[in-house]
Amino acid sequence: MTNTKPLGGVIAAITTAIDEKGEPDSARSTAFARYLLDTGCDGLNVLGTTGEATSFSLDQRQRVMSAYAASGLPLERMMVGTGAAALADAIALTRHAAELGFAGALVLPPFYYKGVHDDGLVAYIDAIANATAARPIPIYLYHFPAQSGLPWHVALIRRLLENFGERIVGLKDSSGDMPFAREAASISSHFKVFPSTEAVLLEARSGAFAGCISATANLNADLCARAYRSGDSAALAEAVTIRKLFDGRPLVSGVKTLVAHIHGEPQWARMAPPLSAFPVADKAAVIAGYEAVRAKRVA
Repeated sequence: MTNTKPLGGVIAAITTAIDEKGEPDSARSTAFARYLLDTGCDGLNVLGTTGEATSFSLDQRQRVMSAYAASGLPLERMMVGTGAAALADAIALTRHAAELGFAGALVLPPFYYKGVHDDGLVAYIDAIANATAARPIPIYLYHFPAQSGLPWHVALIRRLLENFGERIVGLKDSSGDMPFAREAASISSHFKVFPSTEAVLLEARSGAFAGCISATANLNADLCARAYRSGDSAALAEAVTIRKLFDGRPLVSGVKTLVAHIHGEPQWARMAPPLSAFPVADKAAVIAGYEAVRAKRVA
C-alpha cells in the first residue's frame, strides 16, 4: 500500500481558490491548506465537492494535485478526489494521486447514468484497482447519493471488501443518513467511516467513526480539534453552530464567502461555473452569525 497509517480525526473538505481567469489558484489553495493543518485539522480532503473538483478538467485536477505535492505539504495526511463519470479519467486521476504520494483516493461512483447495476460499479472499482496495482493507493468510497445519484450501499460495500480486500479502506458519507453511517462502520474494524458533519466528533472519540470530513472545517478547525482531542462539548457546540449557518443556504459558495471574510481575501469568493456566487442577501447574516460565535469564545 502507498500508506500504512490510516487517516483519521478532523479532516477539512478543503475549498479550492480560483484566480481571475477561472483557473484553480494552487498557490492560494496550498497556503490555505497549510493554515488548516496548523490550525487543528488532522488531514485534508483535496478536490472533493467543496473543492469543486467536478467543475475542473482532468488537466486542471492533475495540476492542483501536483501543486500540493510540490508545496511540501504532508500528503500522508491527505486524500484526494479522483472519481469521474468517465472510467479513463478516474483511472488517470487515481494513478496520478498514487504517483504523487497522496494517502488515499476518494472515489465517487460514475455519476451520469442512474440506476446502474452493482456489477457495473464493481467493474468500475476493479478497473481502477487493477490500473493502480503497481502503486496501490488506498481507496475511500465517496457516498453522496443526493449528488451522484448512485449509492455505495452496505451490500455493495461488503462485496467490494470481499473482492478487493485492503484496497478499500473507508467511506466518506455525505448522505446525512446516520443509521447508514453506523451500519457501514460496523462492517469491519478496518473499514473507516467519516460522516460529513463535525457533529459526530464526540461519537468518533469513542471509536464509532474514524472522524469527520467536513466542509465547514474550513471555518472552525480549531473548535473541531478541541472537541475531538479533548472532548470539549462547548467547542463542539460552537463548531456546529457555525455549520448550521448554512442550513437552507448554498454550502460551497457560502464556505468560500466566509473564508474570504475571515482571511480578508475577497478572491476566495470566486466560484467555478456552474456554481455561482453566494447570495448577497445571505452574506451579512452568515458573517454576523460567525462573528457572534467567535466573540463568545473570546469573551
